[in-house]
Amino acid sequence: MLYRSRLGTDLSNITLDYVSSIDDDSQIALYDIIGSQAHTVMLLENKIISKNDAKKILSSLEDLKSEKFDSSSGAEDIHELIESLVIKKSGMASGGKMHTARSRNDQVVLDIRMKIRDDINIICNCLLDTIESLVSVSKNHQKTIMPFYTHLQQAQAGLFSHYLLAQADVLSRDFQRLFDTFERINQSPLGAGPIGGTSIAIDRHSTAKMLGFDNVVENSLDATSARDFVAEYVAMITILMTNLSRISEDFIIWSTSEFSFIELSDEFTSPSSVMPQKKNPDILELTRGKTAEIIGNLTAILTTVKGLSSGYGRDLQQIKSSIWSTSKISISALLIIKSIILTMKVNEKQMKKVTESSNLIALDIAEKLVQEGIPFRVTHKIAGVLVQLAHDSKKPISKLTTSEIKKSIEGTKVDYQIVSKIISTTSVVSSLKDRKSFGSSGYDEQKRMISDRTQKINTWRSDMSKRENKIKSSLDELKKSIDELI
Repeated sequence: MLYRSRLGTDLSNITLDYVSSIDDDSQIALYDIIGSQAHTVMLLENKIISKNDAKKILSSLEDLKSEKFDSSSGAEDIHELIESLVIKKSGMASGGKMHTARSRNDQVVLDIRMKIRDDINIICNCLLDTIESLVSVSKNHQKTIMPFYTHLQQAQAGLFSHYLLAQADVLSRDFQRLFDTFERINQSPLGAGPIGGTSIAIDRHSTAKMLGFDNVVENSLDATSARDFVAEYVAMITILMTNLSRISEDFIIWSTSEFSFIELSDEFTSPSSVMPQKKNPDILELTRGKTAEIIGNLTAILTTVKGLSSGYGRDLQQIKSSIWSTSKISISALLIIKSIILTMKVNEKQMKKVTESSNLIALDIAEKLVQEGIPFRVTHKIAGVLVQLAHDSKKPISKLTTSEIKKSIEGTKVDYQIVSKIISTTSVVSSLKDRKSFGSSGYDEQKRMISDRTQKINTWRSDMSKRENKIKSSLDELKKSIDELI
């Protein structure tokens, strides 16, 4: 073992199995190689190692990109394994210089930052695809009437497009949070050493530029010991998954026979093992369940970090699996939710039937009475009585008799004829036509919001391309430099 010269004996097999992170480290092996290449080029540029040594190291690292690493190698982690393989390939005289002015502490946090920034870009693109699917489907449902709920009780008439756009806006905030988080992730810790820097004249900004980072984490102690950026990333994904879980819950409820608002595609459902009539929304249920797993990951990370003193502790090794799990689950969930949205069948007739069979125009009647100069609290009372009369007589408000309407205004100075006229001219459709407030579920607002969201998506895609191209350009330049040397 490379790092045990201070100690008299090697780790026992039991201990090695206990401390090893090789399996988890498979996620960052390539990042470790690329980071080591940038570090080696920097050492050469600053005349810390010779061109011959750099060539041997870089050539060995390049070969390792296509190799499969043996988890039973005896190495504690991927960093030790890669260094030992470089030494084996290029000899101790050259390979032994690769780790000059570097520590596993700044090395591992470099790899984690590179992995997370790539995952953020993948998730952001998946988010844009999902947001776009919501906006796209909303275009086809600008006149699809449905009930909106509070307390899971029918509250107001609305449009399915409005619901879809609401979810698009929720996920847009998730996109913006992750997009902003990237700026704090994309800072290079490389060159911070174990904790206090190094006496060797390295150039930290050079390696940061080669690897596509925006800047360096300046303070060496902060660079190697802090994991707040990990907690921030997983926290943002936790919020995202919570939002996806809520969408899943809506779709689960609406796909029941009691609602029948939507029908999920067969590819996103499961049959019962014994009840042939069933079509279970298992995939959406798993999204709810996996959200709980993500919340658990965040809890594990925060619990680990909260008790650590400043500096590095091996405890931090344990949070890596939580990071990888968080990324994998969220990417899969977004791909699935997008596909469900694009393939589900919307039962427009059932949505409209349920909406019109309820007394969801009550608020609209109250608001029209307000426009007649009547105080809202009075109109609210009148509308409430109308709803109760309709409920008792088992008919909609529109079918109430003159005598019943007169009962609703008892104790007020309101002319029943005004109430009668408003009832006769108010329907679910007219209600939606009349909704003019900014951001409402009115027909006109749907067109404006769809256009606005489409423009935002295009802008965000452009921003993502610029960001990804910047990283790619830096890594391409690094690869070019390596190819020229070897």
